Amino acid sequence: MAELAKLQLEDKPWPRGTHSLRYHYLALSAPGPDLPQFLAVGYVDDHPFIQYDSRVDRAESQVPWMAPLDAQYWETETQKQRVWAKVQQVETWMVMGYHNHSSGTHSTQRMFGCEVQEDGRSSAFWQFGFDGQDHLSLDLDTLSWVSAKHVAIGTKRWWEAERCYAEYDKAYLESICLSSLRRYLELGGQTFTRREPPRVHVTGRTAQAGGTMLKCWALGFYPQDISLSWWLGEEELALETEYVETRPNGDGTYQTWAAVWVPAGKEALYACHVQHSSLDHVLTVALELPSHQWMTSITVVITILLLVAGIVFLVRRCCQGGTGPRCYQSPEGARAAQQLC
Repeated sequence: MAELAKLQLEDKPWPRGTHSLRYHYLALSAPGPDLPQFLAVGYVDDHPFIQYDSRVDRAESQVPWMAPLDAQYWETETQKQRVWAKVQQVETWMVMGYHNHSSGTHSTQRMFGCEVQEDGRSSAFWQFGFDGQDHLSLDLDTLSWVSAKHVAIGTKRWWEAERCYAEYDKAYLESICLSSLRRYLELGGQTFTRREPPRVHVTGRTAQAGGTMLKCWALGFYPQDISLSWWLGEEELALETEYVETRPNGDGTYQTWAAVWVPAGKEALYACHVQHSSLDHVLTVALELPSHQWMTSITVVITILLLVAGIVFLVRRCCQGGTGPRCYQSPEGARAAQQLC
């Protein structure tokens, strides 16, 4: 642990954008036939790159850019995950005891990682969950374990009895994690330095309280840093705008949206401004639906006029002595035709 604390990061610039390395560990107390007892997945920028499944019992690459790593790397990762599988299995049974569970299928989740922002600032996290709910998290500033529920106090006391657990986690997150992130970014190369512009469109939906909810969608962009804002003329509507966190698409790109409520009939006055490193200018997008509605209305009017003109034409032919099924041969039809002539 002391050696970890002495490690220094290389003094060179990071690739542009925000980048992260994180791991998710899952342990099951009584897995079914199609489930592993322990599963570990590593992510770089939300993309899985390494996995350990206890049924396979070895660490495996999930991406082509990990191919240059030698056999020693994979043997080390496999041994490490085998140890974590045993540790987290013991933790699972202990936490089950705190919850008065002696049997059944229960799970623990360990999530930890580090992130580097565009401006070079770094952050880290370490969390532990039980059955999908928060249990404990590590406060890296105070090196104390924060319990999410009263039942987690037992785990908190257990971990705090050995202060080296928290000290090791902090040293790992602030040194090895960041060094590993840089290494994986270099291995991934173009995968993490590419620029893919967002596909942007605006949708409108009638709000329950009246008016329209305009939503600005940005899809398929990379890297994940992006700025969406709603404007009314020269005024930015920062306080009125609802945002969601940027989320991975599942194909190596990201998506997000920003929404704002506007009065009915005023939709055309509002615009969404999008800024992204793949764009050389601010992209401005407004709602297109009103123009489509006008085109639809004009099409309907023209269709009706053509139908009326066709009817009048047929009626006049009948009035001029036409015969056949298109003309009114009955007395009632003749009287109706006379009124239209």
